[in-house]
Amino acid sequence: MADLPGFVWALVLLGVVGIPAVTCVMLYRGAVAAGVGTRAAAGIAGGTFVVIGGWLVVSGLIAEAGFYRQQPGQVRPWLGVAFAGILTVLLLATRIPVVSRVLAEPGTLARLVLPHTLRVAGVLFLIVMALGKLPPVFALPAGLGDIAVGLAAPLVAWRVYHGAGRRQALWFNVLGIVDLVVAVTIGFLAGLGPFRPLDVTPTTEALSLLPLTLVATGAVPVALALHIVSLRRLRASRSLPGHGDSLLRAAG
Repeated sequence: MADLPGFVWALVLLGVVGIPAVTCVMLYRGAVAAGVGTRAAAGIAGGTFVVIGGWLVVSGLIAEAGFYRQQPGQVRPWLGVAFAGILTVLLLATRIPVVSRVLAEPGTLARLVLPHTLRVAGVLFLIVMALGKLPPVFALPAGLGDIAVGLAAPLVAWRVYHGAGRRQALWFNVLGIVDLVVAVTIGFLAGLGPFRPLDVTPTTEALSLLPLTLVATGAVPVALALHIVSLRRLRASRSLPGHGDSLLRAAG
């Protein structure tokens, strides 16, 4: 477990719990708008939160046991396996018929943008860097990228809701994916993988320890899944809706 102050844990939990929680609220609102009924909507949202929440607990136990941490002379792929595994589960879940129906609802694209607002919690990478636990080569692009995405999310969501933000939604999701891919790649090259072509001090080893490993195995896969689903919706629709329930009402 990384030796980090309590407020860093709070920022981690803000993103790790907050992003899935807002996603579940948006799924509930989308399910109601799709006409599946409030009971089914609650089941979809609640089931999603239970799956992600249960995975976070399991991932935390795995991290506490030290399985994510790379040891000299050993190859431990478990962090990558965990990341790829939960991402695959989330994407496969979107193929469930009732979930597909919800995601096909016209207001979905706007709703899927809103959870990214909590990526402003990426400021924690800059804080941990200042504490000497993460290298600037990782913390600066990862932290600043997440903050930029988080600040842009409400504006993009508002534009999409009003039917004038198709291009902005495309760029938002593409750049959001680039931000995550760059962060994950640098993280592995600077300490999480078996080889370290980026020879920096400190390394990114803290990302394999609690609490930061919950970001890598929880918040990042959820955010990446949201981007991928959003791009699917953009490809499937020729025009964005200008009607539907407001994101502000959905959030409140």
